[in-house]
Amino acid sequence: LAKLEGGHSAYVFTSGMAAIDAVFRLLRPGDHVVLSEAVYGGVFRIATQLLVHFGLEFSFVDTSSPELVLAAMRANTRMLYIETPTNPTLRITDIAAMAKLATERNALLVVDNTFLSPYLQNPIALGAHIVVHSMTKYLNGHSDSTGGCVVLTRPEDAEKIYFIQRSAGAGLAPMDCFLVSRGIKTLAVRMLQHNANGIAVARHLDAHAKVRKVYYPGLPSHPQHDVARKQQRGPGAMLSFDLGSLEAARRFLNQVKICALAESLGGVESLISLPALMTHASMPKEVQERIGITDGLVRLSVGIEDLEDIIADLDQALLYV
Repeated sequence: LAKLEGGHSAYVFTSGMAAIDAVFRLLRPGDHVVLSEAVYGGVFRIATQLLVHFGLEFSFVDTSSPELVLAAMRANTRMLYIETPTNPTLRITDIAAMAKLATERNALLVVDNTFLSPYLQNPIALGAHIVVHSMTKYLNGHSDSTGGCVVLTRPEDAEKIYFIQRSAGAGLAPMDCFLVSRGIKTLAVRMLQHNANGIAVARHLDAHAKVRKVYYPGLPSHPQHDVARKQQRGPGAMLSFDLGSLEAARRFLNQVKICALAESLGGVESLISLPALMTHASMPKEVQERIGITDGLVRLSVGIEDLEDIIADLDQALLYV
């Protein structure tokens, strides 16, 4: 894992959230963190409902704007935590620009690289200090284990993460380690097909009359399309699209046959979800609306099935919208 991301060392945990929690434990009471506002619901929950009680301070901003990030930073800011692309609205953050801001202010830059995997993006090469993954997703690739990892560039941070992992009893079980190791062997071939299918499905949905909007960094209409092209080897296989209402989204989700309704992502099979009621249900409604999570927003993790089968399944389900 360390070699895949170009890091000094890596440690594996029982889940992606366990890995992220360990990274936040590098901080001390009174420290401030700037995070992507469109962050994964689990990260929003642990920050706003748990870690604040231990003296940490959090500011959620649109990290696709370096100006907004700079304005949010304080004298006690010790970490920038970004997802790029974000979950589920696929905003892109310029990693190199964030690395410059973090380094100038003696803060750690942490990048969640789950949505792209090391095959499509290497944040450390762009200046990140720490990379986290939910290994449950693309690194494992088969939806049959859970796990998370922290990849570090500095030996002093690695020593602390190792101590946290052992002290909290959060090390990954041997069988899960085996399953992720197996998945990594096919990472390249899987990501090539994921990426190709993702591009084709996004273009198809973007042209569909029933779809109001598609969120996908591979489309020229995406506001950070140029940033994505600069720092990613491909746009990936994660996309979201708006069907206009909760009723329309439910009708669609009830009709898909190949795409499975599930919160996870990154497996060989196509998975589909409704973020407002699933992955981001713990996020207040006003926050959801501010970051673009509407009731009709559907998230799709495009699998490596036959492309024609995926598109045919989406098309037949859209007939009910």
